[in-house]
Amino acid sequence: MSTHEPSADRDGCPAPTGADSPSRSAAVSTTAPAAVPVPATAPMVEPVVEPGTRRDPEPEAPREAVPESARTSADGLVEDSADGLVEDSADGLVEDSADASADVSVDEPGVVPRSRSRDLLLLVGICLLSLLLVNAFVARPFAVPSGSMENSLRPGDRLIANQLAYSFGGHPQRGDVVVFDGRGSFLRGSAEPTGFGNALRSLVRDLGLAPADDSVYVKRVIGVGGDRVTSTGPGARITVNGVPVDESSYLAPGDEPSKVAFDVVVPTGKLWVMGDHRDASRDSRDHLGEPGGGFVPEGKVIGRAEWVVYPVGHWTGLDRSAAFAAVGGTGGHGDQR
Repeated sequence: MSTHEPSADRDGCPAPTGADSPSRSAAVSTTAPAAVPVPATAPMVEPVVEPGTRRDPEPEAPREAVPESARTSADGLVEDSADGLVEDSADGLVEDSADASADVSVDEPGVVPRSRSRDLLLLVGICLLSLLLVNAFVARPFAVPSGSMENSLRPGDRLIANQLAYSFGGHPQRGDVVVFDGRGSFLRGSAEPTGFGNALRSLVRDLGLAPADDSVYVKRVIGVGGDRVTSTGPGARITVNGVPVDESSYLAPGDEPSKVAFDVVVPTGKLWVMGDHRDASRDSRDHLGEPGGGFVPEGKVIGRAEWVVYPVGHWTGLDRSAAFAAVGGTGGHGDQR
């Protein structure tokens, strides 16, 4: 079979003519016989290119097959899932993806880490414990059930009693509004019920987790230990150690200081208490003939009423009344402070 040569060589020049013109097959070096086939594995011989001719581009070497387990990403990362090696073509870093994934924590939306939840629960527990301790030993809330202290306190008011007011050797003073346990004075029976159940209920009340029972009262202190408190009945002021007391600043409008005549000397460590709404108050006057004589032991005082915190429109502080300032120095333990 004959071969056909094109009319122009590969560099665009006309092909040479004549008998002496070498054929294209003669341009191959004689060191490698052209008739002998070259095995696929034999080394390739660089062809000799005639001067002035254009060299054919070398065929591209076949690329090595990439295993199916390997994956090439768009940013130049090649990962072999079999051995977990990752090569970054940009910076040449090699990292084990299995170890890397174990070191990196992914925060899933809506999932709170365990440590954060534990810290939150601890904070809530500390707050609740602090609140319970404050209720038990510092400031305790009470609800006013009746109108015996109007207009200073109204039914439904919530007040805060300062339980530290008389700690560390302090004593209730004339004019103080106090919250006290009336058992043994206003109520018959000097001792609280015994038993584990009653002790537990008492503890729950002291912590402020349950409302106080019917034995808790709120009244104003009129006389302290050593005072002589007297009243001649309607139309007259109450006297303390012979000094008339002007109670107009807190008495309910239209009320007499006392419609009941009495003359008592307050025992040491006891209190004589009365309500501001004298016509609607059952206080020390109503227990004169009873074993306690209407006197409240200081040890039964829970605390001094300091603030009205509810309703909002009735927020106020319950300061000690100045009505008893003129009584100072006339006797009683209150004059020792």
